[in-house]
Amino acid sequence: MPPYRLVIFDFDGTLADSFPWFQSVFNDVADRFGFARLSPEEFQELRGLSGREIMARTKVPLWRLPAIVNHMRKEKLAAAGSTPLFAGVPELLASLKAAGVTVAIISSDTEASVRAVMGPVVESVTHFDCGAALFGKAAKFRRMLKRTHVAPSEALSIGDEIRDIEAAREAGIAAAAVGWGYTLPEALTRHAPALMFHSVAAMRAALLP
Repeated sequence: MPPYRLVIFDFDGTLADSFPWFQSVFNDVADRFGFARLSPEEFQELRGLSGREIMARTKVPLWRLPAIVNHMRKEKLAAAGSTPLFAGVPELLASLKAAGVTVAIISSDTEASVRAVMGPVVESVTHFDCGAALFGKAAKFRRMLKRTHVAPSEALSIGDEIRDIEAAREAGIAAAAVGWGYTLPEALTRHAPALMFHSVAAMRAALLP
């Protein structure tokens, strides 16, 4: 029997390889909204920081954050056709569903964008709760538990950022992290996730023993 009845995935950087797109548009967005541009070296440094630390380092004006997020979501949807899922993800999600595990996606991205990237793979996902605020995932985790009637001890969150770990802990569920997304593996490890995955194969082995 799988160790978790409910597995809640983040999307960008966890299931979808969207980091190259994000890096390619970042400086254009910085120019548009008046925050600091980044060199490739500076961009790499930010991958070791939390979301709040990144905002402080780039001097993003808080009052402009809603407009920035809205703009990025529109741009992300436009780029959905060229955003791939990581290798092995379609098979993993299908196997989880076949094993009776409820698969959910909670993302800051829009559901339309997530569905556009996933294509037919979306059939393996039972629940979506998208459009989360940058630091608003904990409430969505709690809402997903109520929607699925799953106890916190039977749920696992899987993400690629420090804020994903923090939100899962706030909601009382186990947090797993992946080492191939937006945040560097060593930075995630410092926050002591319950599980740290360095490959989709390792994730499959843990979730489908």
